[in-house]
Amino acid sequence: MAQRHAWFENRGPKASFMGYIDDATNTVFGRFYTHEGTIPAMDSFSRYIAKYGLPVSVYIDKYTTYRSTAKPSIDEELSGIIPKSQFQRALQELGVNIIYANSPQAKGRIERLFATLQDRLIKELRLAGIDNIGDANTFLEEYLPIHNRKFSFPSLSGIDMHRKPDKNIKSILCIKDRRVIKNDNTISYYGALYQIFDKTLAKKVDIEKHLDGNIYIKYNGKNLRYCKIESRPKPKEVKNKPKERIYIKPKPYHPWRGKMRGRGVLATKI
Repeated sequence: MAQRHAWFENRGPKASFMGYIDDATNTVFGRFYTHEGTIPAMDSFSRYIAKYGLPVSVYIDKYTTYRSTAKPSIDEELSGIIPKSQFQRALQELGVNIIYANSPQAKGRIERLFATLQDRLIKELRLAGIDNIGDANTFLEEYLPIHNRKFSFPSLSGIDMHRKPDKNIKSILCIKDRRVIKNDNTISYYGALYQIFDKTLAKKVDIEKHLDGNIYIKYNGKNLRYCKIESRPKPKEVKNKPKERIYIKPKPYHPWRGKMRGRGVLATKI
């Protein structure tokens, strides 16, 4: 799915090309990133979906971005839950089947595409004087349609199996986590503190970090109002009001009057 290479030769740094090729039509889609990881994988996949629709399945390698290698916790083992990477989880929510390649030969089609692009695309980038990822992605918007007109073909069935994406795709193709709410209604998320304003009885909240960088804190699917803070709020100090001591003079007919003549009665005002 990705190929890290010196796409700009000695004019710029190495980059990773996240590439897609439609098995039915040989149509190619791709985009350059600084590295191969969860965010580039999700971003490139969301762009593919926006252009062509949601595929039935994807054929990828066993890189940790696409398949979790974490061992299940005791709770997960008892519940029969298998750990998933963020990309795995997102594709499962989208209803896209993942097929893992067991050998380089098994993903020969995409490898042949990378070999072709390393020959032709590198030359085109050189002729255009492109030496950075931003300009290279702009160049791909013109280059790939030309490439597809030359090398793509109609599917044998004539039916496009891509599906219309879910309306909530931004809330699926994102980084999802869960955090515990402290007694001061704050949470800690990757070294940052957030104060939640909405009152909730929840012990944990869900966090979504979208591809645009926005963070959403949710409980039962509802967005909670929050703000980022520098430090935890100090607990409110309860100041005990000092008790005021006053003297109350008994009335003349008070039963204590005879025994305590001329004296006041010590009382405490609360």
